Amino acid sequence: MSMKDYQAIYGIIGNPLGHSLSPLMHNAAFKELGVDAVYKAFPLEADDVQDFFKKLKEKACPIFGLNVTVPYKEVVLEYVDALAPLAEKIGAVNTIVVTQDRRLIGYNTDAPGFLAHLTELQFNLTDKRVAILGAGGSARAILAILCLIPERPQSIRIYNRTSSRVDQLIADLQSRIDLSIVETVEHVEDLNIELADLLINTTSMGLKEEDPCLVEESFFHPDMLVYDLIYNPPETLLLKMAKERGTQTSNGLGMLYYQGVLSLQHWANLQLDDRVKEKMWEAIHKRTAK
Repeated sequence: MSMKDYQAIYGIIGNPLGHSLSPLMHNAAFKELGVDAVYKAFPLEADDVQDFFKKLKEKACPIFGLNVTVPYKEVVLEYVDALAPLAEKIGAVNTIVVTQDRRLIGYNTDAPGFLAHLTELQFNLTDKRVAILGAGGSARAILAILCLIPERPQSIRIYNRTSSRVDQLIADLQSRIDLSIVETVEHVEDLNIELADLLINTTSMGLKEEDPCLVEESFFHPDMLVYDLIYNPPETLLLKMAKERGTQTSNGLGMLYYQGVLSLQHWANLQLDDRVKEKMWEAIHKRTAK
C-alpha cells in the first residue's frame, strides 16, 4: 500500500462532525491493513477553512487525504488543484487526495456510493419517479448522477425550503448536465410523493430528535423506497413514519460505507480486498445497530 512509512494523517473536514462515523470506519481499515496511519475529525469554522488549506499545501504537513462534508463540499472547489471528471461535472467534492508534491485532487465518491447502495437494495432507477428534499452538496451529487446514468429516472422533482438555493443549483448544473427530467417545486406537497417511487432526504432535518418531519404521513405508500442520507440516528422520524405506512426504508449508512471504500481506494491507489471492506462495514454497523 502506497501510504507513508511514518504516520500519515487522513481525516474529515466539516461542521458539525460529532455524528460522523468516518473515523471509526477508516481507522478500522488502517488497522486491518497494518499501515501506520490515523483518521481524525477536523471540525472547521468557515473562517478557518482558508488557513487549513494553506497549511495542507505545506511540504511538512502529514495529511495525505481528506473527506469533506457539510457545509464545505462546494467551498473546497476553490482550494483543489485539479478535479476528477465526475467531481467537475457535479461541482462538489467529498474526497481529496494529497499527492507527494502536495497537489490536491478533488473527487466525488458520494454519487457512485449512493448508486452502489441502491444496487444493493435492488432498486432499479429506470423510468422511476424520484422526489428529492434539499439542495446542498449531497443533493447536488445525487441529482447530477441520476441525470448522468444511462438508466436514468423518468422524472425528478426537487424541493428546498430556500428556493433560491435550488434555483442556483439547477442553473449551475444545467451548464454541464442534461436536466430535462428535473423540475423544481416551491412546496413539499408539489413533490407528488404519493406518486413517487423514491423519496430521498438530503437535508439535515432528522439529525436532532426534536426535528419535525418535512413530509406528511399520508404521502407515504408501500410501493416506494424512502431513503434518508442521515445514518446517525439510524432511524429518523421520516423513516419511522414511512415504515409505519408499510414503506420500504433505508438510512444512509450504506452510502457512507460505499463512498468511504471509494475514498480509501483513491488515497491508497489500490482496490481494497473484501476482508478490509468487511472490517469497515462492521465498525460502522456495530455503532448504529440497535
